[in-house]
Amino acid sequence: MARGGRIVAAALGICLISFLGGFVVFATLASRMGTAEVERADGIVVLTGGEHRLSEAARLLSEGLGRRLLISGANPMATAEDLHRNSGLSAALFRLSVDIGYSAHDTVGNADETRAWAHEHGFQRLIIVTSSYHMPRTLAELGRAMPCAKLIPYPVISSNFRTERWWTHGATARLLFSEYVKFLPAAARLGLARLVGAFGASALAARVTLAHALLGSRP
Repeated sequence: MARGGRIVAAALGICLISFLGGFVVFATLASRMGTAEVERADGIVVLTGGEHRLSEAARLLSEGLGRRLLISGANPMATAEDLHRNSGLSAALFRLSVDIGYSAHDTVGNADETRAWAHEHGFQRLIIVTSSYHMPRTLAELGRAMPCAKLIPYPVISSNFRTERWWTHGATARLLFSEYVKFLPAAARLGLARLVGAFGASALAARVTLAHALLGSRP
């Protein structure tokens, strides 16, 4: 094999090992992610689609850990009555403190919906409730959409993660692998957004400095 071919093969091998190694780390962390003591926040956001997400977010609201709750990405077929019943909240608390978002169809949409809701209410500190395996991608998308917000993760652990090692259960391993593949571009978008933001801030600072220097040099 020519030297160039060996280099390409070695590079591909390194990329494959890095990809698979990253998946193992991601899957292990996502399946073992625990729920720490939650800080009080301005609002609570729950992303629909997983077991116990809504009931856990509702419990946090009822305990006074946030002033309002956004149910993001609700199924258009789910009525307010359906969501109220599934939340377990009192009718008064649900009516006064819960907002329902129907526009989000994916995690990027959840981030946009959350940003608009937080801006409307002037919220800067948010508790984010979603499944543990979905939390890394959620934080990446929300971090990109809301770079100045304080995001407090509240991962909900799926029942099969509590009782099984992820690599011994095919469906769980496939779910984690699918989520890992979706997480990588989300993380790349977040990194790019931060890089562009840092570059823009540096360029603005340089222009301001130059302007001050020019103004200061006038007779």
